[in-house]
Amino acid sequence: MSNWSLGGPKTETLGHDRIYMNLPESLYERLFFKSLLIRRFEERIIDLYPSDRIQSPVHLSIGQEPIAVGLCEHLGKDDWLYGTYRSHAFYIAKGGDLKKMMAELYGKVTGGCKGKAGSMHLAAPEVGFMGSSAVVSSSIPHAVGTALARKIKGEDSVTVAVFGDGATDEGVYHESLNFAVLHDLPVLFVCENNNLAVHSYPEARQAFKISEHAKAYGLPVSVLEDGYSLEAVNDAFKIEVDAVRSRKSPRLIEAKTFRYYEHVGPGLDFDAGYRQHEDCLAWQKKDSLCNDEERIEKYDAEVASLIDAAVEFAESSDWPGVDELLMDVL
Repeated sequence: MSNWSLGGPKTETLGHDRIYMNLPESLYERLFFKSLLIRRFEERIIDLYPSDRIQSPVHLSIGQEPIAVGLCEHLGKDDWLYGTYRSHAFYIAKGGDLKKMMAELYGKVTGGCKGKAGSMHLAAPEVGFMGSSAVVSSSIPHAVGTALARKIKGEDSVTVAVFGDGATDEGVYHESLNFAVLHDLPVLFVCENNNLAVHSYPEARQAFKISEHAKAYGLPVSVLEDGYSLEAVNDAFKIEVDAVRSRKSPRLIEAKTFRYYEHVGPGLDFDAGYRQHEDCLAWQKKDSLCNDEERIEKYDAEVASLIDAAVEFAESSDWPGVDELLMDVL
């Protein structure tokens, strides 16, 4: 049972003493499978990257998969999600087509955006993944505008803005929170907090705490400490999404997580000196995708088959022709 309150602007913290909902085994298996699919897909990107087949920079979600999977489990196709340049996990968790995604990374015409988007601007509107952007925090006002439009139309839906902790440094983030509360919009703000803006820690750039500051706008705020846990994340986002849907008003959740790889690219960067490998190892000890060998073995072959098919599709697809150069460009 949850001990969260769905009322007023206060911070609810989920720590290691949290009593999580008992997930049905079928639900846990589904969450695990999707998380493993995301991780293996990105590991395949790492394998392919030196060949120069991937035609854009990549921001990997490895280590952060449960956030995307736990959130999207409670969203339907009519619930629209806006992401960031680190959105591989959200694209897959929301139901985006793997073949189209890989083709997009290859820059092929069969990609979801015909090769124009690459990794940082993925979109799959057919499943409610409305897009991502390389400009920090720029998709947050898009989500707020969508929530306003859908409220005016009387549509029963939830809009989600996903962003990193670095986005909270930007003015448009604060303007968006204020506007959402002022107009009582059904939007869920999800701060995926890996404690880094590229190489910079919060204490070097923020005179505020994210969860505490957001309360100043009158937002109900919660903090999820155990972002590595499929149970914890599923529990938290069920409550948050249900609350936005039923109350038709905004909320914010700060979900703590950890990225294993460098800010951009397929490499490890612990030799850069700005973070410690020991911190990563501590998170990995709690990561089921590192430790649940039985389930990994159970699903690895099926996951590999899906990824192989996506790679084959991308490899065999055509490059965009000159006739595509100005198509879909305003």
